[in-house]
Amino acid sequence: MDEIKFYSEETRRFYRLVKTESWPYLEISGIRMHRAEDVDPKTDAILKIRALGRIYGTILDCCTGLGYTAILAARKRAVKKVITIEKDENVILIAKQNPYSRELFENCKIELIIGDIFYKVQEFGDEAFDFIIHDPPRISVAPELYSLQFYRELFRILKRNGRILHYVGRPGIRQGKRYIKGIINRLREAGFSRIRKDAPSLSLVIEKARE
Repeated sequence: MDEIKFYSEETRRFYRLVKTESWPYLEISGIRMHRAEDVDPKTDAILKIRALGRIYGTILDCCTGLGYTAILAARKRAVKKVITIEKDENVILIAKQNPYSRELFENCKIELIIGDIFYKVQEFGDEAFDFIIHDPPRISVAPELYSLQFYRELFRILKRNGRILHYVGRPGIRQGKRYIKGIINRLREAGFSRIRKDAPSLSLVIEKARE
C-alpha cells in the first residue's frame, strides 16, 4: 500500500493514512483518529464491537472514519444492516484507497451516508436501531456530538433494551474526571439510566432500559 497524504484547501486540514503492523490509522492535522499506541487500530475496533456483547438487527455507526467498526459489525451473522455516516468526504476518499476498508463499499449489509450525524440523526424514526456505535472525534473538535441535544436524539432512535458503545478515550487525570462525569450526567438527563465503563475499549456502554 502506497503512502496516502494530502492537504485539503476546502477543510484546511492535512490528511494522512499511517501504516501499522495491522490495519492503518487515519491522522487529520496531526490528530490520530484511532488508538495506535497501547493497541493497534484493528484490535481497537474489535474491542469496541466486543464491548457491545451479542449484536443483531440494525446498527447505526455514527462516525464512519475508515469504516473498521462498521465492517466488523456487518460481519456478524445476526446483524441485518449497518448504517454508517461520515461528513468528511476526504476521509471517504482515503477509505476508498485503503485495502482494509474495502468491505465498507462491497458489503451489501452496509449503507454509507455522506452527511453530518448531528443533523442526520434527526431524520431517523423512533426506536429505529438495535445498537449504536458512537466513536466521535475528541470533544474539542466536535462538542456537538457530546451535547444533551444529540444524546436525546440517540435515546429517541434506540430501541428498548438497545445498547450504545460511546468511545470516550483516556483524557488527562485532571480534566478527565470532569469530562467523563459531564458526559454521564448528560446521558442520564437524556434518559439513559444504565451506564457502565468498559476499560478495554475506553468506552461507555449505555443501555436503554425497558420501561
